[in-house]
Amino acid sequence: MKIKVFLLFASLFISSAGSQANPFANYKEMLKSDKYSDYASVTLLDSTNVSVQPTGQGAFSIVKAIKVQTLKGVMTNRVLKYDYDPLTAAAKFKVVRIYHEDGTYTEVDVNKTCDYAAPARMIYWGARQIMLQLDNLKPRDVIYYEIDKKGFTYALLGAGEDDDSRFIPPMRGQFYDIVPFWVSEPTLRKVYRVGMPMEKELQFQFYQGECSSSMRYDDGRKVYTFTMDDVMPFEKEPNMVDLFDAAPKLMMSTTPDWMEKSRWFNKVNEDYGSFEAIPEAQKKVDELIKGKKSEMEKIAVLTHWVADNIRYAGITMGKGEGFTLHNLKMNYTDRCGVCKDIAGTLVAFLRMAGFEAYPAMTMAGSRVESIPADHFNHCVAVVKLSNGTLMPLDPTWVPFCRELWSSAEQQQNYLPGIPEGSDLCVTPVSAPENHYVRIKAENRLKSDGTLVGKFTISAEGQSDSNIRRIFTTGFQSEWRNTMEKQLLSVSPKAVMKSVDYGRSPKDYQKAPISITFTYEIPEYAMTGDGELIFKPFVMNNLYTQVLTFLRVNTDLKDRKYGFKDSCSRLVEVKEKLSLPSGYKMLGDEKHVNIDGKAADFDGILKQDGGKILLDTRLSLYKRVYSAEDWDDFRNSVNAYKSFGEYIVVRK
Repeated sequence: MKIKVFLLFASLFISSAGSQANPFANYKEMLKSDKYSDYASVTLLDSTNVSVQPTGQGAFSIVKAIKVQTLKGVMTNRVLKYDYDPLTAAAKFKVVRIYHEDGTYTEVDVNKTCDYAAPARMIYWGARQIMLQLDNLKPRDVIYYEIDKKGFTYALLGAGEDDDSRFIPPMRGQFYDIVPFWVSEPTLRKVYRVGMPMEKELQFQFYQGECSSSMRYDDGRKVYTFTMDDVMPFEKEPNMVDLFDAAPKLMMSTTPDWMEKSRWFNKVNEDYGSFEAIPEAQKKVDELIKGKKSEMEKIAVLTHWVADNIRYAGITMGKGEGFTLHNLKMNYTDRCGVCKDIAGTLVAFLRMAGFEAYPAMTMAGSRVESIPADHFNHCVAVVKLSNGTLMPLDPTWVPFCRELWSSAEQQQNYLPGIPEGSDLCVTPVSAPENHYVRIKAENRLKSDGTLVGKFTISAEGQSDSNIRRIFTTGFQSEWRNTMEKQLLSVSPKAVMKSVDYGRSPKDYQKAPISITFTYEIPEYAMTGDGELIFKPFVMNNLYTQVLTFLRVNTDLKDRKYGFKDSCSRLVEVKEKLSLPSGYKMLGDEKHVNIDGKAADFDGILKQDGGKILLDTRLSLYKRVYSAEDWDDFRNSVNAYKSFGEYIVVRK
């Protein structure tokens, strides 16, 4: 069925598309409103019309009209771009016009469209961009264009260039879409319309906002329409959750439930032979598990080998991309791939070791809703333990990490592809003590302001991986320089006397990381008439790369949306500082205790004889927090920061 494109005309009350009169003149008065005046451009219409075939293939008509208001808007819109994947979709500019203020318009020659390889990093699957340059664009012009596209979002198996079967989705006959309804510039009308065969049932839900919706019967089809008017740019908050978890979005799918998707994902990879054993890989598996007695020992050694030895680099291999995991022969030979190839290798390794293992789909960065639309961008593995439970494993995210599942992925949905089918699962929260970072210092302050001493930093879990990274992925010639930079970040006058990181800091599985520094820092304290002013050494810009919570903006008093840190974490910072004889700390002893559910803090700063003692403990219980958690998190982190304020001691 040919897609209808009357939405533009119905929405904007315009006459014939060939008319010399400016069809967007009706919006001239509306755009005089102060709420639009500061924007470089305003979208008058953003419309998508989809016609779904019985195979699940979609034909998309994308219509957009943009009013350019300033020179900045001209520069932003002077080249039209649209991304597509040639393995699964085709896209072209159908009509492009520039309407001018005097009522005339310029027809842009769509035959001048350029089709280039899209920018890529680490994943080179042949994504493309169509681009068309708009010459002589001026402020107050209106850009109008139509794009025709057919296909679907994800790839399964390749096909010939003239074979439309490549546009049929992997789950043949099924259709889904995930439609962001947030905008980056004011949009007067946003429309999404989909026409379905009468025999197909479509379930949908609009999240995090409201829209106008309807379903009508038209020419023997079910037509669903969703619209929003006068949509303003979404106001983001620092460190907030992904926009898919906070901003308006529409999700729809003809798939009944996640169980069916799970069974399909299992079957398509079993049929393809993704995990078939090969002799050379079997030999490696036997070598790795030799002498390992428990199931967890075997699972750990296999997971870590795959994580450390399969390089993350995705090149286009045609047949097999998308939902079908490349077979073991390819992965083990090339020793590189994307998440699905790394996870697929682990599944095959586990099976060769006698385990029952399967791939699983997951969404890195945001949650997956109950509507079974494929909101997945990552692949992991699951293994069945002897007690019958399924344990998730992610070799992609744990190279040189002491975990088997990266806790940087806490509170994340995943869908195992198992024969009997599975509902959505969620990764658990990891306790803060699993990711501790401890800094313990013993220092001496001289009367001339020089600080001498030593400190030890130790860490586990994600904190260990962060601190150890220079040893596992950096050049050995840079190890000492990197350690010295930690002291120089405290003071450019710091002198590192020695550093001890053990005999084999690359061996991350042996024990948690522990590094000890000795140092001297001339003029660390500012000197006055019988007084010294300084910050506690352990709170003064030391190893801040692992203290990721410091990058969360706690100046905000309130939050509307959830927010993220990199991981749950326990931070324990202690310092004993010996003062010059006769010096005393000004002010009272400081003791702060905050008992929260999402975060808590306990800290004390006091003088005991000739020493100042600082002892703090900060516990952060999640990776993804709700807006209701903000007070606990903010108060605890601000309390931690307060112990890094200047101290004055006087003789």
